[in-house]
Amino acid sequence: MKSTLEKLTAAGIVPVVTIDNAEDAIPLAKAVLAGGLNCIEITFRTKAAAEAISLITKTYPDMIVGAGTILTAEQVDKAVSSGAVFIVSPGINPETVKHSLSKNVLPVPGVATASEIEIAISLGLEAVKFFPAEQNGGIKAIKTLSAPYPNVKFMPSGGVSLKNLKDYMSFEKVFSCGGSWMVERKLISEHNFSKITELTKNAVELVEPDRDFPQDHIDRRQVIVEMEGHA
Repeated sequence: MKSTLEKLTAAGIVPVVTIDNAEDAIPLAKAVLAGGLNCIEITFRTKAAAEAISLITKTYPDMIVGAGTILTAEQVDKAVSSGAVFIVSPGINPETVKHSLSKNVLPVPGVATASEIEIAISLGLEAVKFFPAEQNGGIKAIKTLSAPYPNVKFMPSGGVSLKNLKDYMSFEKVFSCGGSWMVERKLISEHNFSKITELTKNAVELVEPDRDFPQDHIDRRQVIVEMEGHA
């Protein structure tokens, strides 16, 4: 689990995907990899989610694949059996978190208040999703909330875009940002994978100067080159 968190931290951006057809999973993953990211979150908002995760993890076994919008222990089981290594939820459900931990996968539950952060801490977590980020005050709110909790790291999601990405990523307690603007549902359904690569690359180039993970960066790039060579 710590290794997964370190890899997500090195990536800095987690593309949040809602996919309608599992057959689009492989070209989507390839497009994200070509843009410079080796991680992806597939939301459990469609029936294609579990199969999409399975296809990506089997084709690109070194890619960091997570499941999003996870609300129940049953969904955790389904996501993990498909190959997910991290579990993201819109809120914090102690039972879902505990079940994720029992499966040895990284839970990243959603929080928006100090009380919810303290629930996460009581469950032994150090990484949480701040959601919905912009609606709850954005980076200013994260800085204020983080002050009493020096060991907690945040992944803002919800309203994050190319316009505010750099503001979020310049704060040391933000380990990654979740965003869907580079992997919009419409782009996937239209098979506009070249645009997904372009948008992903733009995001990566924007935040890389602020990332202090040179060795992780080199390793990630090497993994991407190797994966593309086997695609």
